[in-house]
Amino acid sequence: MSFRMKAVAAAALSLAALATGGLAQAADLPVKAAKKAPDLPFFLVIDDRVTFSYIFDASQPGAFTNTNGVINSKTTKQVYSFTHFDLWAYGTNFFTISMFKSDHNDPAAPCTQTGGIVSPAAGFAFTPASCAGATEIYGLFRSTFGWNEIFNTKAFTQGPLHNISFEVGMDANTENRYFGAAKRDVVAGLQFAFDLPYKGYFNVAPLVYWEFANHNSFSQCGAGFSAPCLTDGNTSFKPTWAIETNYYMDLGFLPANMQYFSISGRAAWYGKKGTDTEPLPASVANNVYPTKVEFNSEPIRLTMDASKAIWGDKYSHFVDVWVAYRYWQNKFGLDHNNAFACTTFVGGTKVSTGSCTESSLYSGITVKF
Repeated sequence: MSFRMKAVAAAALSLAALATGGLAQAADLPVKAAKKAPDLPFFLVIDDRVTFSYIFDASQPGAFTNTNGVINSKTTKQVYSFTHFDLWAYGTNFFTISMFKSDHNDPAAPCTQTGGIVSPAAGFAFTPASCAGATEIYGLFRSTFGWNEIFNTKAFTQGPLHNISFEVGMDANTENRYFGAAKRDVVAGLQFAFDLPYKGYFNVAPLVYWEFANHNSFSQCGAGFSAPCLTDGNTSFKPTWAIETNYYMDLGFLPANMQYFSISGRAAWYGKKGTDTEPLPASVANNVYPTKVEFNSEPIRLTMDASKAIWGDKYSHFVDVWVAYRYWQNKFGLDHNNAFACTTFVGGTKVSTGSCTESSLYSGITVKF
């Protein structure tokens, strides 16, 4: 959406400049002076939306069942989201906060695994327990500062390149799972915005990513799951690289009576950030492994502008219905083939549970207000 909003801003600024020049010439004539053109608002676009969506085959590191060697790491998740986007004089701001509610295969604390508690104090004996599905709150913020706007130029619009921007942002989450994750990270870098046909755009942002804080109760001293250990279970990872991309395009080649559809998507890579319980050193004997490159994506989303189809152009994108494919490997940087949270033993052989790789259909409805 950012390119289309920037295009609106560029058009508005160009029209304002032309109007001001015309009024200056009219003021030289012996007629009643025209009124001064109104200043452009500080926020050219403000867009707020709520979404309900459903992930059919989600996964969560460490959440799985192992019944006679048959592993099931799938969990459904209901997602409730609020999203804010605005276009201001120097760039864009994007904020979203979501609540993910899992089914029983991804349990809330005090369960340490699906269907029960493993207590180090009881010699790691398994105690059956019925725990509700976990709840996670995740917030994300990204802000851009366009070079064309900052430097009052069009030098950074060349061919398909629409603009270059500084980009900053942060992520934060909290979970009521046993390990009590509380992720905090910041990002900073550049964003390159490109034009696509049919009012489309493609953005790519090379960034520095620093997850400076998180929590893992399994690595906390006294938990009994790892040695050496962290006194409070709080991890702090090394800065690394990231690449975030996203795109949007209307399906404008469809017949006029079918132009209610668009496609969009995103893909992001995050580099290795130390060990999975940084600053603890890598140690296979202590179940501490190096992190891997994380790939988090929604490569394709097909959206139907339901409100436009029912009520006409005036209500375009007031109600969107969409379906998407979601793929996420090495979730949170955990090595899906080796990390303690991603593997188990079947017949004495270490195998991946699939809980650190997500491949799922994803669908929902979005309403603008």
